[in-house]
Amino acid sequence: MALGLLIRNTVGLPAWLSPAVRSEYYIKIGLVLLGTSVLFGEILEAGFFGILQGIVVVFSVWYFTFWLARKMKVDEEMGVMLSSAVSICGVSAAIATCGAIKGDSKKLSFVVSIVLIVAIPMMYLMPYLAKLMGLSQEVAGAWLGGTIDTTGAVVAAGKFLGETAETYSVIIKSSQNVLLGVAAFIISIYWSVRGTSNTELKPTPRVLWDRFPKFVVGFMLASLIFSTCFDMGQAKALGSLAKGLREVMFSVAFVCIGLETDFRYIFKAENRRYIATFLIAQCFNIVVTLIVAWLLFGWLAV
Repeated sequence: MALGLLIRNTVGLPAWLSPAVRSEYYIKIGLVLLGTSVLFGEILEAGFFGILQGIVVVFSVWYFTFWLARKMKVDEEMGVMLSSAVSICGVSAAIATCGAIKGDSKKLSFVVSIVLIVAIPMMYLMPYLAKLMGLSQEVAGAWLGGTIDTTGAVVAAGKFLGETAETYSVIIKSSQNVLLGVAAFIISIYWSVRGTSNTELKPTPRVLWDRFPKFVVGFMLASLIFSTCFDMGQAKALGSLAKGLREVMFSVAFVCIGLETDFRYIFKAENRRYIATFLIAQCFNIVVTLIVAWLLFGWLAV
């Protein structure tokens, strides 16, 4: 990641490399492969609480961020994209929301940039805080998965704490990602009813599927197949092979995150209100998610 940041913010991203810099693609491939080493029973157990955590956190954080954006005199279009990015799943949520409301691509670029920049220090600081507070790996993983806004940074942060934290962080993040399609569908309806949406976009059930993160299906299918179609020895052997490719995908993705992050664009004077809104909302998100994660997953460490 440091290598990617250095290149992007000094010499710039080479034009010939630009088409390949797609961190989300590499992360999603790696997450599907991660499903080969996560038992399906774990997904069902943690996923239920993950969905519950996601509903509570997404609703409360989205509403708070939208309310804060109005108080900060941020325009409604930017407010909606910031709210979705902070509360649901960062870059993917911002892109889906922008599509649902036919938003300004320049505003979307800003939201993507601020998400990536803030995710980098959170990726290192939050595992340290989790250790400092003595959180169990289950609670810490749920906290990381519910607050860090890019899946790549969630994976990296979970690795700092251990395999259990990594597994729970990914399951929680995936559970929260499931809500993306629902949120985009509701937002598109809201925007259409207000009369601000492009008439070409009709709020239909197809929107729900179009916005649904398909890699979550791949992750669950990989886990289900490896949990039921192989005995334990075969599953572990094949999972070890998949782990090697998974690590390569994650490593490439981290380089890409650095290459996608342009500090010069984000810190323009006209973006100060947007930055302040995002940071305050993220602090609120961190506190609320910690409380919810402790209430839902604290018993697992007892």
